[in-house]
Amino acid sequence: MRHILRLAMCLAVALLGTLPTAAFDVITAPENVNAVNLTGVVDIVPGDAGKVQLSTAAGEDGIIRRIEVLASVGGSNPNWALFALRNDSDVQLERLLVAPYFRLPGSGVFRPDLGAERIKVLTPSAGLRPTRLTDREADVFEVVIDPGATVTFVAELSNGSLPELYLWKPDAYRDYVNSFTLFRGVVLGVAALAAVFLTVMFVVRGRGVFPATAAFSWAVLIYLLVDFGVLGPLLGISNGSVQPFRAAAEAGIATTLFGFLFIYLNLHRWHLRFIHLALALVVVFLALFGFAFFQPSIAATVARLVLALLGITGFFLILLLALRGYDRAVLLVPTWIIYIAWLFYAWLVVTGQVSNDVAQPAVAGGLVLIVMLLGFTAVQHAFSEGQVTIGTLSEVERRALALTGSGDFVFDWNIERDRISVSDELGTRLGERRGALRGSIKRWLDRIHAEDRDRFRTAFDTLVELRRGKVSTDVRLTAHDGSFRTFRMRVKPVLGGDGQVNRIVGTLQDVNEDRASRERLLHDAVHDSLTGLPNKQLFLDRLERALVRARLPNGIKPAVFLIDIDRFTELEERVGHSAADSVLLAISRRVARVMRPLDTVARLGGDQFGVILASEQAAGKIAETAEQIRKALKSPFNFGERDLSLTASIGVTIYDGNPVSSPDVLRDAELAMYYAKRLGGDRIEAFRASARSIAAYSKAGEEDLDRGLRHGELSVLFQPIMDIHAGTIAGCEALMRWNHPQRGVVAPEEFVPLAERTGLIERLGRVAFEQAAGQAREWAASLPLPEDFFVSVNLSPSQLATESLLNDMRALVSDHRQIARHIKLEITESQVMSNPEHSAYVLNALRQLGLRLALDDFGTGHSSLSYLHRFPFDTIKIPAAFVQLSDDSGMSHTQVPIIRAIITLASELDLSVIAEGVETIEEIERLQQLNCQYAQGFAFGAAMTGQDLGKRLQSQFSGK
Repeated sequence: MRHILRLAMCLAVALLGTLPTAAFDVITAPENVNAVNLTGVVDIVPGDAGKVQLSTAAGEDGIIRRIEVLASVGGSNPNWALFALRNDSDVQLERLLVAPYFRLPGSGVFRPDLGAERIKVLTPSAGLRPTRLTDREADVFEVVIDPGATVTFVAELSNGSLPELYLWKPDAYRDYVNSFTLFRGVVLGVAALAAVFLTVMFVVRGRGVFPATAAFSWAVLIYLLVDFGVLGPLLGISNGSVQPFRAAAEAGIATTLFGFLFIYLNLHRWHLRFIHLALALVVVFLALFGFAFFQPSIAATVARLVLALLGITGFFLILLLALRGYDRAVLLVPTWIIYIAWLFYAWLVVTGQVSNDVAQPAVAGGLVLIVMLLGFTAVQHAFSEGQVTIGTLSEVERRALALTGSGDFVFDWNIERDRISVSDELGTRLGERRGALRGSIKRWLDRIHAEDRDRFRTAFDTLVELRRGKVSTDVRLTAHDGSFRTFRMRVKPVLGGDGQVNRIVGTLQDVNEDRASRERLLHDAVHDSLTGLPNKQLFLDRLERALVRARLPNGIKPAVFLIDIDRFTELEERVGHSAADSVLLAISRRVARVMRPLDTVARLGGDQFGVILASEQAAGKIAETAEQIRKALKSPFNFGERDLSLTASIGVTIYDGNPVSSPDVLRDAELAMYYAKRLGGDRIEAFRASARSIAAYSKAGEEDLDRGLRHGELSVLFQPIMDIHAGTIAGCEALMRWNHPQRGVVAPEEFVPLAERTGLIERLGRVAFEQAAGQAREWAASLPLPEDFFVSVNLSPSQLATESLLNDMRALVSDHRQIARHIKLEITESQVMSNPEHSAYVLNALRQLGLRLALDDFGTGHSSLSYLHRFPFDTIKIPAAFVQLSDDSGMSHTQVPIIRAIITLASELDLSVIAEGVETIEEIERLQQLNCQYAQGFAFGAAMTGQDLGKRLQSQFSGK
C-alpha cells in the first residue's frame, strides 16, 4: 500500500512539472506613481487548444495555485499575456490597465505595426473581475487589488501581440489624455485651415502649384485624423481597425508630396521623359493607395521608403537647380532642409530610439509645419510671379497694366506747353539716353523721316482743327546710330474745359520687325527664291506695264526673250539637284550682267528665263543683245574640278503695237524658243506668224490623244525577256503603242511626253496596267505559268510623283488580285532620285500590294549605290548603253568590269539583273560569261501582240 502511495506522489510531481510555472516577475503596484510600464514583464504564451493552463504567482501565504482559462470564443486558439501585480500597501488600490491600439515609437519601417485591438478579455486569478472602460485609442480595464494581495492576470490577446501595456492611476490617465487634447485640436485646426486656404487659392485665383500643395495638405489632414483617433468614429468603426486607412493616408502623403515636387519645379519642362516617368509613378502610387486596403503593412512600408527616397533625391535635385539659379528651387531649399530633419527624427521614432510620450505628437506637429512651409513657399512664389493679386483693380490701374503688358510706348503732346513726353523705354529702344526724346514738337519733327513729316504734321493739324477722331499711321524715327525704326502711332485728341484740344495722347508700337517681315513676304511672293530674280507673275505684270507705255505716242516698244537651257534635265541627273541649282544661279547672274537698268530679267520656272528688253529699239541691237546672252551662257561653268558647257535656245519677239496681252506676247516668244529647239538648240529664233501653228498642232495633238484613249487606239505589245542560260522566256515587258487611224503607229517618244504635258499620263498609265494585267490573267488561265513569270509595266516620272498613284494601284490590284505577283513595275533611277523620301514611301506601299519592282536605267544616276538599299526593288536593269559595245570600240575593257560589278552587287543584295538592248550573239555570249541571267532586245524578238507571245509560251511549255 505504501508503494502504491509513493508511486502516486511521483506521478503527481511529474504532472506538475508539465504545467506552466510562475516564470514571470511579480510587479508591485506603487501607491504614489502615476504610471508603470508593464511591457517588459509580460509573458506571451501560445494557446493550447483554446485554453491556457498556468501556475499563479505565489501569494503572501506562499501558495501557488493552478488555473485554466478558456478562450472567449469557442474554436479559437489565441495567444495569452501573463503578468502578476502585488499590493504591498494596507489600502485597496484601483488602477487602469491600458494597452494602446497604436504607438508610432517602435512601430518599425519594414512591415510596421499599424495598430489593432490588443486585449479581448482580462481574467484575474483572484478578486473582482476587471471592468472594460470605453476609450477611443486603447483597451482600458479597471482593476482592483486588495491590500497585501498578489493577483495573476491572464489577458486573451486579439491579434497575438501586445507591444505596450501600462498600469495607470485613473486620475493620472485622464489628465494624460486631456493634456494632448488641446495640442491635437490646435494641430488639426491649423492643418484644416491650411488645406482650406490652399484649396480656395487654387479655386478662386491661384494657378500652377496650388492644387498640388492643397492635395498634400489634405493628405496630411487625413493622416492626422487617423492618428488622433477621429476618423474611426466618423466612419463608424473602431480605431483598432483603421490600419488600411492609416496605410492609405501614408501612401497619400507620399503621392501628393511627389506631385508637389514635380509640379513646383516644373520638371516636365526640363525633358519630355520626365512626364512619362511622372505618369508611371502616379499610376504606381495610385495602385499603392488601393493596395493599402489589402496589405496595409506592405503599403505602409513602401510609403515610408518613398518618403525617405523623396527626401534624399529631392534634396540633390533642388540643390542642383538652386545652384543653376532656378528661383523656385532656391525658395524651396529651407523647407526641404526642415523636411529632411523631420525625416531623421521620424526614423528615430519608428525605430524605437526615441519613445517618450511627446515623440508621436512631435512627428504630427512636424508634418503640419511642413505643410505650412510648403504653402508659404507656393504663395510667395505665386506673388513674386504675379500669379496672385490682392484686391480689385481700378479701371485706370487695369488700363495701365494692359499698356505695360502690350509693350507699347506712351506718347503725350501737351499743346499748351508744347512739350512731348514719351516712355523712357522708347529712348532705350532707339539707343538714346534717358529723357532725350522729350521736348517741343519741332524737335520731334526733326527725328521723323523726311518722307513721313508732312503726313505726321497734317494728321496732328487735323486732330487739333476737328477736335475729334483718331489717327493710326506708321512713322519712322531716327535711332542714335542714324538708322530708322518704324513705329505705329495711334493717337487721339483730349479736350480741355474750354472745348479746345489741349493735348494729344496715344501709343507708339514698334512694328519694325513686322514691317520688315511683310516686305520680305511681298518680295518673296513675286521673286524667285533661288536666284532672287522676279518670278513669272511679276514678269507678266512688268510686261503688261511696258505694253501700256508702248501704246503711247513715241512709246518704247519692248522686245521679249525666252531663254531655255538645252538638255538641262540630263545635267541635273548627272550632277544632282544642289549642283544644278548652283548652275541656275550662275546662269541668272550671267544674263543679268548683259542687261541694262531699264531691262528686266526673270526666272519663269525650271530652266527657263525671260527678258524684257526696253533699252534697245533697233532690230540689230536686239539681235546683238540676244547673241551676247547666248555666248555668255555657252562659256564653260567651272564646277569643282571640271567645266560644264551649256547651250540655250532663245526665242525673241518684238511688240508690234497691236492690242495684245502680256501672256500672248510671252507665248509668241515661247513658240519661237520651241522652234529654235526643233532646229537643234543653241540658236536664236525670232517669232514668226507661222510658229502659231505649232501651238495649234500641240492643242490638236492633245485632243487627238484624248480621243485615242477613249476609242481604244492605244494598246500594249510585249517584248520577251529571256533567261539566257536556260534559253526560255522568263517574262516580258509591256510597251505602249498608238495605232493612229491617219498617222499609223505613233512612237512612245512622241505621245508619252504629250500625255505628261497635258495631264493625260495617269489615264495612259491605267490603260497600260489594265491591258498588261488582263493579258497576264488570260495567260495564267490558259497556260501553266511559273510562279516567277512576270510582266513589266513602265511608270512615267509624273505618275510616280502624283498623289493618286497608290489609290489607282490599289483599285487595279483589287480587280486583278490573282495575278498581282506576276506584275513588275519599272521605275527609272532618275524618277526615284528626284524625291527619295517620297519615292521610298510610295515604293514600299506598292510592294505591300504584292507588286514586284524593277529599277530601270541602273547606273545612269548620281547616287544609285548610296540609296539602293533604301528602296524595295527586286530587279535592276542594265541600260543598253552598257550592253551594246563591240570589242573594237575601245571601251569594252572599261564597261565589262562595270557590268560585272553591277551583277556581283545584285547577287549580294539578292536582286535579279536584266540586260536591255541585246541585239547580237556576241552580246549574249558576253552576258553569259558575266553570269547575267536575264536579257531582252531585238536579239530575242521585237515587241509582239499578247496572242503571238502566248503562242511562243505555249510552244515553250509544251516542249517541256
